[in-house]
Amino acid sequence: MISKDSHTQHISQQFNAELEEVRSHLLAMGGLVEKQVNDAVTALIQADSGLAQQVREVDDQINQMERNIDEECVRILARRQPAASDLRLIISISKSVIDLERIGDEATKIARRAIQLCEEGESPKGYVEVRHIGDQVRRMVQESLDAFARFDAELALSVAQYDKTVDREYKTALRELVTYMMEDPRSISRVLSVIWALRSLERIGDHARNIAELVIYLVRGTDVRHLGLKRMAEEVEGGREG
Repeated sequence: MISKDSHTQHISQQFNAELEEVRSHLLAMGGLVEKQVNDAVTALIQADSGLAQQVREVDDQINQMERNIDEECVRILARRQPAASDLRLIISISKSVIDLERIGDEATKIARRAIQLCEEGESPKGYVEVRHIGDQVRRMVQESLDAFARFDAELALSVAQYDKTVDREYKTALRELVTYMMEDPRSISRVLSVIWALRSLERIGDHARNIAELVIYLVRGTDVRHLGLKRMAEEVEGGREG
């Protein structure tokens, strides 16, 4: 088990600085991605094509941040040859940026749907679900990043557990929207755009869960990706008791 202070005890102060810098770059990227998700949902609900276009334009910046952080991680691995918790930190960062970049991609897809709906006319159904699930997954992204910043395995566990709630509500919304399209075929095109936006939100929740699982790996040293929620909780709670 490690904590934030575990990464400040190196003989080389330069190594300390490098680890802290790459971690701060990850969190900065996460903040930008979180804003991108928020803006994409807002653009869809408010039929704001200008804001949707801004979301699309930010995607290039996020991609560049991913490349920069990858390069930082490779340099640290080559020069410092980190071990134990430091190696887990670099591995967790290098994998988390992949999920953050994919969250950005999903936000961009939502923005494209927002622009499409602006051109076709607002959807008659589904915006309540988009707002609700959008708020939920944005919180998951935020809390997974907070867990990373604080080396908080318990917060990470709660994010992973909450993903099941998002999945359940996504399936419920999907059934309602499909029923609505069957009752009113004229709405099919517009409601399908909302369904695809909801699908992107559900995937964002999956990526937030991935980041949360990496935090648990970082802090506890156990790969929990395929353990299931019950075993994951046992790992976190067992580490706390130890």
